[in-house]
Amino acid sequence: MAKGKNKKDQNHSPRIVNRRARRDYEVLDSFEVGIVLRGSEVKSIREGRVQISEAFAKVDSNRTELHLFNMEVSAYSHSSGANGHDKLAVRKLLAHRRQIKRLEVQCEDRGVTLIPLTLYFNDRGICKIELGVCKGKKTHDKRDTIKEKQIDRDIKRLMSKRV
Repeated sequence: MAKGKNKKDQNHSPRIVNRRARRDYEVLDSFEVGIVLRGSEVKSIREGRVQISEAFAKVDSNRTELHLFNMEVSAYSHSSGANGHDKLAVRKLLAHRRQIKRLEVQCEDRGVTLIPLTLYFNDRGICKIELGVCKGKKTHDKRDTIKEKQIDRDIKRLMSKRV
């Protein structure tokens, strides 16, 4: 099943959030891209049977396309074997040529990678991915983030008691 926080949108499709990405990476920039899906993959995603926690994207060698790796889309519950799809297939992402070139420049730095942050269906029912340009956090950075969140929670709790 999908990991992360799933919320139903207006069109009753889940919003798959990669919570692990925000914990393990510092998000430098983010943007929306489309994704090429085949057959029963769309129906599986609408059921929430997708996992993006291990996924990442890369610009291909001729610098014209973006591809998504390791996104696991489980089989649709009502499909037959002939209509199925490959769980871990490499999927093409749809972005403008300028965006792809900009991403390539940003990813030249060491330790910078493209991570899917959210998978959702927009108002028109089209599957979109929020892709983040991310840099890996060190262990001490993760601890600092946890401390900051704890301090914020404590402050909110104390402020609510004062009223």
